[in-house]
Amino acid sequence: MTRISVVIADDHPLFLAGVRKALEGVPTLEVVAEASDGATALAEIETRRPDLAVLDIRMPRLSGLQVLREMHQRNLLTDVIFLTMYDDEETFNEAMDLGVMGYVSKESAVNDVVAAIDTVVGGRHFISPSLMDLMVARRAQATPALRNLPLTVLSPTERKILKLIAESRTSREIADNLCISQRTVENHRAHISAKLSIHGSYSLLKFALENRSRLIPNKTTREG
Repeated sequence: MTRISVVIADDHPLFLAGVRKALEGVPTLEVVAEASDGATALAEIETRRPDLAVLDIRMPRLSGLQVLREMHQRNLLTDVIFLTMYDDEETFNEAMDLGVMGYVSKESAVNDVVAAIDTVVGGRHFISPSLMDLMVARRAQATPALRNLPLTVLSPTERKILKLIAESRTSREIADNLCISQRTVENHRAHISAKLSIHGSYSLLKFALENRSRLIPNKTTREG
């Protein structure tokens, strides 16, 4: 049985121990490292290349957001779940724009973190129910102009990848489908986002879902 490797980080020892205990009770999960600050967490992620990192969003040395930005710079493909005590809309939007896959309230973390990991491993976003108002507000603020962006600027391969994103495929699944590496998929995603002036993996997914009908050409029409 292949186990899902996880790095966990939080600057509160008792809370960190509680998260570890919750994860260690699941046979399919393996905590490969823990850290009490962002810099150590980043070093562990780079060294161990885990499947997932569960990070406190506010830590000494480097915050969770800073860790995620640095991961992008270093092409580290580990999915990230943030733990937070706050329902700050600006921080939430920044986290989503940076491509965080899970956003878990510390108040319910022991109960939510395993569900969050299961959901993220399946290629979907997870947000604690108590924080869903942040997602509702984000969607309300999203500009409808995204729906009208031209697709002709994309190459055939990029359009194919965008279509697979609209089908809620993970980067790993897209790589298998197209017989390319996961890193190549991530590079394509970055190029697509740059061409369409889209920031963050959530915004790219939202665009793909809203334009799904445009991404699946029929026999009588073509995208112009």
